[in-house]
Amino acid sequence: MGKSITPKQIKANNRQLIYDFIYQNRKVSQQDISYALRLSRPTVASNLVELEADGLIYKNGQQNTELIGRKAVGYSIVSDYRLAIGVEVRRSRLKMIAVDLYGEPIDFEEKSLGYERTVDYCRRVCEEIMGFISRHGIRHEQVLGIGFAMQGLISTDGTTVVYGAILNNTGLRVDSFSKYLPFPCTFIHDPEGAALTEIWHSPEITSALYISLSQHLGGAVIADGMIRAGKHGHNATFEHIRVRMGSNARKCYCGRYGCLETVCSMNALLGDEPPEAFFENVRAGDAEAVGRWHEYLDVLGRMASNLHLVMDVDIILGGHLAQFLTEQDVRYMYNVIKEATPFDEAEDFIYLSRMPRHNIAIGSALTYIRAFLADTEQNEAPSRIL
Repeated sequence: MGKSITPKQIKANNRQLIYDFIYQNRKVSQQDISYALRLSRPTVASNLVELEADGLIYKNGQQNTELIGRKAVGYSIVSDYRLAIGVEVRRSRLKMIAVDLYGEPIDFEEKSLGYERTVDYCRRVCEEIMGFISRHGIRHEQVLGIGFAMQGLISTDGTTVVYGAILNNTGLRVDSFSKYLPFPCTFIHDPEGAALTEIWHSPEITSALYISLSQHLGGAVIADGMIRAGKHGHNATFEHIRVRMGSNARKCYCGRYGCLETVCSMNALLGDEPPEAFFENVRAGDAEAVGRWHEYLDVLGRMASNLHLVMDVDIILGGHLAQFLTEQDVRYMYNVIKEATPFDEAEDFIYLSRMPRHNIAIGSALTYIRAFLADTEQNEAPSRIL
């Protein structure tokens, strides 16, 4: 015979259900909650009083109801009751962003800071983070944690860079930063951070392949609404599939020649050329720019075709380059795919990212937001990361 549920557990569950309902519906009345959750009005009322006293919710004007008489009080969550900080570490810059409980960015800064594998660099990064928090009036008790988006494969527990050829940071541990910070910290592989942001803002996505078209090529596998790391932690590292041989093969940062990274990354397309200037020329019909762009789309289309043959799921094009892509570019890719595949492919599986800007930094913060919302005690910061 199973253990009986205690009154304390019932109370905690009701509190969780009510908070979640308010969170999901943005603004609700006491009557809305009671009707939807089938809880008594006194139970709902007492929980609302407690949640408001704890600072988790607030009275947000009035709600229209079908009842005759005065309008009901509307309740909403305090979206900045807790925040998370996302930090994107790059070779020459540092991006910091604070997101609220709805995953919305509320503060953002970007700093020029060259990466170094030194104690001084880690300390400087943490000083920048603490300065960011101070400058934007964020209280320490608000901060759930700091998510560091790293260019490199990350251990499953988020503590170590297990392969970091781009920045030469293999073996770097998160405690190199966390020892200078009064908050929980974790590492996340940067394209996985971008994919997390995509899932957050498009919850209907359950299975997909996310392709990050940034300075470097990367990706993530989405299955059952989660990021899948794979058996050995390098799922979706298709950037190291070799597609060029011989004298025209360029060297990849991994040390080999002809990887997809060398032909399909943003760096391969533009080098140091500003993307804004390049795409202005493309859209203006400049022959040289259009030729380079179509050559790139040819390679991107063939890559998408091959990946779609392996995984018959939707493909999301994200990363820094995604903000410059148009539906016309997607149609061009479909034409390439039709020539490359033996099947009569429907034009229904390539999508442009809904969050092409700041998605990596936001996603690294969302690990803590997701954990907080899944926690049964809403007034405590979580000790785990999902």
